[in-house]
Amino acid sequence: MHAVEFLKQPPAEIPPVVVLSGGQRHLKQAALTILRKQIIDDDDTSLTRFLGRDAQLQTVSDELHTVSMWGDRRLIVVDDADDFVTKYRGGLEKLVEKPAKKSVLVLDVGTWPKTTRLYKQVLAKGLDIECSDLKGTQLLKWLQDSTKDTYGQTISRDAAALLIELVGEELGLLDSELAKLASYVGGRQKIEIGDVKSIVGGWRTETTWAMTDATRDDDLGFALNALDQLLTAGEPPMKLLGGISYVFKKFAQATELARSCPLDQALRQAGTFPQAVVPAQSYLRRLGRHKAERLLQRLLEADAGLKGASPLPDRMQLERLLLELAGRLA
Repeated sequence: MHAVEFLKQPPAEIPPVVVLSGGQRHLKQAALTILRKQIIDDDDTSLTRFLGRDAQLQTVSDELHTVSMWGDRRLIVVDDADDFVTKYRGGLEKLVEKPAKKSVLVLDVGTWPKTTRLYKQVLAKGLDIECSDLKGTQLLKWLQDSTKDTYGQTISRDAAALLIELVGEELGLLDSELAKLASYVGGRQKIEIGDVKSIVGGWRTETTWAMTDATRDDDLGFALNALDQLLTAGEPPMKLLGGISYVFKKFAQATELARSCPLDQALRQAGTFPQAVVPAQSYLRRLGRHKAERLLQRLLEADAGLKGASPLPDRMQLERLLLELAGRLA
């Protein structure tokens, strides 16, 4: 099962072997917290941890078969266990077939091939908790659910999407920013997009929005000056592109939607903020359909360029992007 499912409704009985697979550390830590609570009730004397590259199978097995003096069960965790699993796969298969009765073994691995006999054994007799990265709507839902479950508040879809654009997809960082936002809104209970703009990134975020508004409104002098301020302050180019893309992807989507409905309606359906609908209409009409239809492609090209596809310096790439988005270049 995926960790999101496990965190919402863990099984009543935890089997003797559990695998935490994947690269999302935040989900692994959250799942391990629940396992500790269910198995040993946070009794640290009944928990033993090994580092995979140094662990010996015999030592781990001995710990699994050692009776706890203080509790009914023991929890044995092998962290970063990929090398351990590769080295002792045969022995681990035997452990799954004949597990310790009073202990639970947790293997924390990055890769977990489904073609192996060990995988199939754990699937049949143990518990595989997939801690892979969350993407798209799954990540948005996790953020909204976390806001409710952890902080007793709600976050609007636009605010959640913006938070992801600004912070990235690392769940630990997102949760850290979410804690700040929850504290900031307090009794208001709902996190709105304005809260994200104000709290996440401070003046850099505000300057980024001012830069995108100026680009939309063809005030290139202001936009390029804002870009210079942000880059001089050390703002990562990819993060700046995230803010730019967040705004102009909506204009690109609205361009497609406008084939079958009025432009103002298309902009609202695409998620453009109400106060920005009128200036966005003016922008797209000034740009013309031909250039507007290239917005998404240009953003994708900029992303590839900043990741190494272009030989130009990052600053020059972003300056050129602003000129193109404003309609100054063909």
